[in-house]
Amino acid sequence: MSARLLPEGRTVRMGLIGLGSMGRHHARVIREVEGMELVAVADPVGDRHGVAGALSVLPDVEGLIAAGIDAAMVAVPTYLHEEVALALAEAGVHTMVEKPIAATAESGRRVAQAFESAGLVGAVGYVERCNPALLEMRRRIAAGELGELYQITTSRQGPFPARIADVGVVKDLATHDIDLTAWIARSEYASVSGQVTHRSGREHEDMVVATGRLRDGTIVSHTVNWLSPLKVRETVATGELGAFVADTLQGDLTFVANGDVRSEWERAATFRGVSEGDSIRYAIARREPLRVEQENFRDALWGRPADVVSMAEGVHTLEVVEAILDSAATGHTRTL
Repeated sequence: MSARLLPEGRTVRMGLIGLGSMGRHHARVIREVEGMELVAVADPVGDRHGVAGALSVLPDVEGLIAAGIDAAMVAVPTYLHEEVALALAEAGVHTMVEKPIAATAESGRRVAQAFESAGLVGAVGYVERCNPALLEMRRRIAAGELGELYQITTSRQGPFPARIADVGVVKDLATHDIDLTAWIARSEYASVSGQVTHRSGREHEDMVVATGRLRDGTIVSHTVNWLSPLKVRETVATGELGAFVADTLQGDLTFVANGDVRSEWERAATFRGVSEGDSIRYAIARREPLRVEQENFRDALWGRPADVVSMAEGVHTLEVVEAILDSAATGHTRTL
């Protein structure tokens, strides 16, 4: 069923539910984006960051819907995503849900189906897709600048985020890397294997190392934790012509070309490898990823071409997340 879009150029009446660590940033950005107006906010525990301004803080999603909104941003804890999103779908409200789409893949499928059946725009907030370094990496890979893609590796490490209470590091942080990897390669996951540790005394895992293979044959690995004093956000794509290295903390992208590996040693002549060649650090226009994400959502509501993360993609990412956790629990590689 096709989406019931808004007339292009008409101001989108936005509602926001969840005024916590992410919600407060969404409130600011929505107010800044041309063509959007924040007309209602809701949070059952109030406005602890003081972002509502002149708006009344409504107690629940029903109050948000009653305000006459066109679209909503859902930034409540993960376990509430399905309940809130289904209410918005039933009310005919276009919605972007912060990642992950829901607490489980089964729950996510119900959410995705509800928006599809209602003919509404449903999106998931994977803001890393709007990081300038990753956008440029994906564009250059698609243009053939890496040749055949062989491998994608990610490292996402740092101190524990106090905002998290209801999920572990896989659903909170590794979900970013799973989504961006499939997006960069333009290929879904075929199989995954994972190892996790519980070192902090919390119910959920706080470290994960995961490896896998995409359907196109690209091999991948992810190192993710929130118990490191060193903050790292790096994505490396390696192919037949060299490697792209994205520092997503700084929004920097570097290309390291393969060097000349010819050898005069007869005994080494059969070895086919590479050496480090020329390196280029690209000058990239840097825009706030969260703002780009909301602009993409607005454009999707107006029927413009827009790189939003579909709810179906959000479900696939959650299926991979669950496969990693199952692999860690059972010791077996999981096929998707």
